[in-house]
Amino acid sequence: MLIYDDSLQIEETSKKLQRMEFDKQILADSLLQVEKDLKVEMVHQAEVRKKEKNKDIALGAVIFFLLLSGGFYGRWRYVKKSKAIIEKEKDRSENLLLNILPSEIAEELKEKGSADARDFDMVSILFTDFKGFTQVAEKLSAKELIEEINHCFMAFDHICETYGIEKIKTIGDAYMAAGGLPVPSDNAVKNVVLAALDMQAFITNRIKEKKANNETSFQMRLGINTGPVVAGIVGIKKFQYDIWGDTVNTASRMESSGEIGKVNISENTYNLLKDDPDFSFESRGKIQAKGKGEIEMYFVTKVT
Repeated sequence: MLIYDDSLQIEETSKKLQRMEFDKQILADSLLQVEKDLKVEMVHQAEVRKKEKNKDIALGAVIFFLLLSGGFYGRWRYVKKSKAIIEKEKDRSENLLLNILPSEIAEELKEKGSADARDFDMVSILFTDFKGFTQVAEKLSAKELIEEINHCFMAFDHICETYGIEKIKTIGDAYMAAGGLPVPSDNAVKNVVLAALDMQAFITNRIKEKKANNETSFQMRLGINTGPVVAGIVGIKKFQYDIWGDTVNTASRMESSGEIGKVNISENTYNLLKDDPDFSFESRGKIQAKGKGEIEMYFVTKVT
């Protein structure tokens, strides 16, 4: 009986040991599975983090390139705007320069920083002057006086442009222009005379307009001479294109020795145009001119 009980006890103990071994194996298998699952999870998390990191890098790169592109675009717009402003100012400066100087002289000045004086053999010079300017000016306000002079000289500017002659300068109420420079022209003498006739015609019409409104107007003398001159730029500040020579002085005397509403020309100018069928000439004979003695003078009109 004792031996039987011991046998049962041993059997039960054996079963317990088997269960414990089984449980131990199950636990080991569970731990192994957990370890596998943990490794898989860790690999997954690593992949997720890598993808997130790559995503962040890609997003950062996109943002960087967007900012860079925005910067380049802003810079491009700034440069473009700056260039437009510079070009506008350059055009304005060139236009101002062309208002002061003939285009050929302006180009030479831009290229070299200076312009050489030149001799011209055949230049026709025109002078105008308002007779009794001081007396007429006393009847006008300063504003009215300037407006009237400007109105007349603007018309003269347009006439000079029409005939391709060069405005030289204005001196008070006097207007000076020349044909045949800075580029010599075969038609320069004729064009200067045509311009002069148009200027006198403008003043004649202006007088009629003013009289119709009971307003004060200017009467004008005009003279022309043709011959050699020296032309160039004077000064470094407020410089201007000017001409010198006895031809200039004689042209001035043609104006001062002229008559209101007439175009008075020298013998030199007459000899160059006397055979032109578009003009009619009236000899005035020898007229005393200040500082010049007696000079042959002619009135010229257009044949209609």
